[in-house]
Amino acid sequence: MIRTDDGIRLWAGRTGSGPALVLCHGGPGLWDMFGQVAAGLSDVYAVHRWDQRGCGRSEGGAGPYTVERAVADLEAVRRGFGLDRMVLLGHSWGAYLALRYALDHPGRVDRLLYVSGVGIGPEDAWRPPFVDRFLHALGPHRDRWEELAPGDRERCVLQWSADFADPDRALREAARMATPFFGVNTESNGLLSAAMRAEDPAALHARCARLDVDTVIVDGELDLRPRSAVDSLERALPRVRRVTLKGAGHMPWAEDWEGFRAAVTDTSRVPPTGE
Repeated sequence: MIRTDDGIRLWAGRTGSGPALVLCHGGPGLWDMFGQVAAGLSDVYAVHRWDQRGCGRSEGGAGPYTVERAVADLEAVRRGFGLDRMVLLGHSWGAYLALRYALDHPGRVDRLLYVSGVGIGPEDAWRPPFVDRFLHALGPHRDRWEELAPGDRERCVLQWSADFADPDRALREAARMATPFFGVNTESNGLLSAAMRAEDPAALHARCARLDVDTVIVDGELDLRPRSAVDSLERALPRVRRVTLKGAGHMPWAEDWEGFRAAVTDTSRVPPTGE
């Protein structure tokens, strides 16, 4: 367990050896589901996993749920493991958290791996087409999904199945994500999602333009969230490389493991834009 500066206990674990890699799971309000990633990278990295505040195996009912608090908790994880610097990988909401941490603590991040994020532009630029694609992807499961309460395990499995490009594997992979099932922190989800929407895109763009950290953006080609949403982030960052994994959805490691592993273990220098 890691204890934050305000006394909250966060579940955390470490496996493997090598340079420190810290994983930031998606959500908000979910828990670390990076078992496959940790096992597959532990020959290259010392992989550090953690459940965010009020989620999964971490202490429950433990707000506040703000971006600033989430960044402070990630800093507590770094300090708790005794890390000076780290490679930081964030997925989905966790990609946003990892980016915000790197903006606040660039000297602590050797490399930023931004996986399946939604960029730094306004939400209304990507959410409407995403919702349309999501409802279409649910197909025959849509009526059942609408019947179930938010946070219900079956609803989560149906919802997450839409994030896999291969329909023959989708329900099986989503059920694996939900096993074990720790429940969704809907308060965290609502408050942190609102905080992301409230960000000033222009201010965030200006901060990203000054971020002198090697960054690799990893996209699944068939992610339901329009990949064009990430274009503004790619344009803003001065040291960035983008890898698009063909045939993969929102969890690209599950559908193109070799491509994902290559993208996140490539330590070659990312040249400044225009070099």
